[in-house]
Amino acid sequence: MNTIKNIDKKGIDELLVNIPMGTIDMRDDRKKETWSVDINSFELFKFPITQQLYKTITNENPSAFKGDRLPVETVSWIDAVNFCNGLSRSLGRENCYIIDLATEKVSLNSKTNGFRLPTEAEWQYACQAGTKDIRYGDLNDVAWFKNNSNNQTQEVGQKQPNKWGLYDMLGNVWEWCSDIYDETVYGTYRVFRGGGWCDQERSVMATTRRRSHPFSFRIDDLGFRVATNSRK
Repeated sequence: MNTIKNIDKKGIDELLVNIPMGTIDMRDDRKKETWSVDINSFELFKFPITQQLYKTITNENPSAFKGDRLPVETVSWIDAVNFCNGLSRSLGRENCYIIDLATEKVSLNSKTNGFRLPTEAEWQYACQAGTKDIRYGDLNDVAWFKNNSNNQTQEVGQKQPNKWGLYDMLGNVWEWCSDIYDETVYGTYRVFRGGGWCDQERSVMATTRRRSHPFSFRIDDLGFRVATNSRK
């Protein structure tokens, strides 16, 4: 697998997978609603962000379980957004996010060439890899979860990828997405997806949705991966 010791364009390019355009069917079991989303082509990291890469950009490692190739965790949504801007700057790209810490307002310019969190629809579409399946293989083969994780995160890229070459989309750590979950009920709470190392099998599915506070919620089974607009 690829590892990055120094940030360089070639190293990052090797970690990006081009996701083709398409349509995804979404659902909210709480509200009993379904809807479809058209997806433009975009690029997504093949692994969750590792502690090595996170520390290279931020000079910090907040993770409860330490290891360069372990996914970074114990990060809030705003931590992930700040990382996206830092990675963009390190490669001479435009920031996707404008952040006002005083008011806790974050605005996204989705037209830039910088890095951002995937939308919830992009995340699910990439996870399902053009199918409608709740998993892209036998769970033991594709994911670290309660039954096989040894009660902690595991190094990224060890399980089987989906057919688009994405690893650890299920299990290991949940992944922050860009979207607000339901502003009328939960305010600014943001979505995270995918299940984590301490979850039962029933929670580790492409369609499972959870949410929490973007500035204060940090936990040892929640990380992220980043996206960028397609260059192809």
